[in-house]
Amino acid sequence: METEGRYTLVGILVLAVIALLTVSVVWLSGLADRVAYQNYTIYFKQQSLDGLAVGSPVKIRGIKVGVVDSYRFATGNDEAVSVTARIDEGVPVHVGAEAYIKRNLVTGIASVEINNGPSDAPLLDMVPQGERYPVIAEGSSDIDKVATAVSRMAENGAQVLERMNTLLSDENQRAISQTLANLDELSSHLAANKQSLDAVAQGIRDASDEFRFAGASISQAATRAEGSIISIGENADIALKEATVAMEKLQREASLISGQIQQLTETSTLELTNVSRDVRTSADTLTTAGKRLSNPREILFGPGQQQLGPGEKLP
Repeated sequence: METEGRYTLVGILVLAVIALLTVSVVWLSGLADRVAYQNYTIYFKQQSLDGLAVGSPVKIRGIKVGVVDSYRFATGNDEAVSVTARIDEGVPVHVGAEAYIKRNLVTGIASVEINNGPSDAPLLDMVPQGERYPVIAEGSSDIDKVATAVSRMAENGAQVLERMNTLLSDENQRAISQTLANLDELSSHLAANKQSLDAVAQGIRDASDEFRFAGASISQAATRAEGSIISIGENADIALKEATVAMEKLQREASLISGQIQQLTETSTLELTNVSRDVRTSADTLTTAGKRLSNPREILFGPGQQQLGPGEKLP
């Protein structure tokens, strides 16, 4: 009984030690993961992940800084693959970083290449809502750019070929042949009528010379006319100044005559008033004299008793 109890105690101690070792290993491994690595999520939508596997290297400028921890099809995104990259904690990943697939053309093995953001940008440590880790945006590789450029060149080349085929169609070829025939016929006519063309050219040269002489004559006439116009303008300016002086003189004389007429009018009015007063006095005198002459008796014998005024007496 004592032996069985001793074995039981030893077994319990062994199990306890194994459990403690297991817990220690798990705890230490988890702590190491948390301390030594930083996880990032990358969503690849445009690029193929052929050749990429768990444990594939993650590089920055060709230097391995981490590994691919896992990948899965993202939910809610069409044909997007979510890749979790485990990068050394001492490697700074800045805001603006982009990731793309870089593939060895010989072996076909792929890796994740990160084009880091500007060095003065803040570190990429913000976790978006609904995500577990910070998200690195998807970029494009040089091979993708070359492939895109080649694809565009192929499309442009196809369009050029199509246009050339349209240009060289049977109908256009017939039109070009007809045009060449017309040009040949035209050149033949020109060669046959070379003398007439020379005569026409000579006539054009003669007409050009006549136009040049006429232009020179017109220029001289314009120069003379300009001189005459300038002279006429100067004479007109002088005449205008003389007319202005004469008008000013006439205005002054008119003002003087107007003043004299006004003064004469005032003098004549005063004299006419005096003459009118004298005429009226003379008329009163003549009236009185007429009244006296109308009664001769009163002149000879004096006024009668009835004509005496108050206080008057007969002599």
